[in-house]
Amino acid sequence: MPVKDYLRERFFPHMWCPGCGHGTILNALIHAVEGLRLNKNEIVMVSGIGCSARISGYVDFHSLHTIHGRALAFATGVKLSKPNLKVIVPMGDGDALAIGGNHFIHAARRNIDITAIVMNNRIYGMTGGQFSPLSGPGVKATTAPYTTIDSSFDVVQLAKAAGASFVARSTAFHVKEATEMLTKAITHKGFSVVEILSQCPTHFGRKNKEGDAVNMLNLYKDNTAKLGSKALEEKPHLIPRGIFVDSERPEYCEEYDKIIAAAMKEKAS
Repeated sequence: MPVKDYLRERFFPHMWCPGCGHGTILNALIHAVEGLRLNKNEIVMVSGIGCSARISGYVDFHSLHTIHGRALAFATGVKLSKPNLKVIVPMGDGDALAIGGNHFIHAARRNIDITAIVMNNRIYGMTGGQFSPLSGPGVKATTAPYTTIDSSFDVVQLAKAAGASFVARSTAFHVKEATEMLTKAITHKGFSVVEILSQCPTHFGRKNKEGDAVNMLNLYKDNTAKLGSKALEEKPHLIPRGIFVDSERPEYCEEYDKIIAAAMKEKAS
């Protein structure tokens, strides 16, 4: 299918601010889906609330626009009822790791076959620029005019520790790389987490003097490095990009089917 056939073009132009990285992430996702030649009726996208959550309105898949922080809970219900479907959950900082943090760690622990995309712009963009669990110390926000003192979660380390069987990180600058990671995540059997650093020039960039979208994208270019690269070896302070976990573990729906089969067998005997 042509890429445009995966989009609800009647809802464009989108509502994201000029220079926002979320549109680039949508582009990477659509190209990943197109490259896999997936039938759009085989896909369900579930989102919560926030800038990132609006992505579900622009894709021509089965989609649910649910409540803040609960996207993974709704997605779990969808996957358990229709395990043959590909379930994709785009989330922002709060959706994933503030109000949604509990659902995130337990979805990873269960290893349910869902692809979680954490669109990390380190700020609450839709509600006015409040700091988030991913902002980190020293960041200015509307709720931290004298900078934050809260430490941030490391999405990769948290996902690994909670048991996700596929964990990756890229940025909105590295579009081809992000597309490749999303492709692998969607085809992986188990809970997949892809963190994609996404610029927010309207709130984060402006308040923290990081400039416009181009400047922020150049920061992703200069301040990140591939796993195993010489650049990362020489400059360990750089943010690592790549696939951190790609392992096989029993998948939740398949294990649940075994329980149902055992119960039915016992009932019939």
